[in-house]
Amino acid sequence: MLTMGAVRIVVMVAGVAALPEMVPPARALDGQRTPNVEMSPMEAFRSGTRALQAGENDKAIVSLQYAAEKGHAVAQWKLGRMYELGDGVPQDDIKAFRYFSTIANMHADDSPFLPEARFVSSAFVALGRYYLTGIPNSNIRADADRAREMFRYAASYFGDADAQYHLGRIYHEGRGVPKDPRQAARWLQLAANKASPRPRRCSAPCSSTAAIRSRARRRAD
Repeated sequence: MLTMGAVRIVVMVAGVAALPEMVPPARALDGQRTPNVEMSPMEAFRSGTRALQAGENDKAIVSLQYAAEKGHAVAQWKLGRMYELGDGVPQDDIKAFRYFSTIANMHADDSPFLPEARFVSSAFVALGRYYLTGIPNSNIRADADRAREMFRYAASYFGDADAQYHLGRIYHEGRGVPKDPRQAARWLQLAANKASPRPRRCSAPCSSTAAIRSRARRRAD
């Protein structure tokens, strides 16, 4: 199992562990600068999500960045996803990678039973995807070994179905490792077993479970 120290080495080597463009602590969460206004990270996160729902992206980003700077893992994950997808912000893989790296560095040893654990495991999966392909015009190069470490940690420690699926594909395709049908079948079957029998709407990271089950079973056969 990947230890916390190993996670730090893997992520810090890329030189992008710091959060991007943090807002000054004195910036109010309505998008204005208001000294002596302090909110808790949770209050800032809730303010940001309300602003997103209202379509007020600028206010939302200020609030979420404030919460992220204060160590709120879900705010960090949300910003990472927004930059990864270009959802309400210009698409920026480097910023996304930084947010996901911060989560991995700070929360790798969190209990997998905490409500926030799914966001932590999702961050590891996102890092694994980035390491599979690299990020063009950056110092983040394709590295199948690091990708496998990210997926293995999320798959083993957090039991993440997406990570298990990606890990199975790595062994199936022999990406950075010799092809291993037994390991591939093991991880793909674990992913398939976690698939929910009914689709659900996801406001948090969750697998496309029907797709995972279908793909995993085909791979495992």
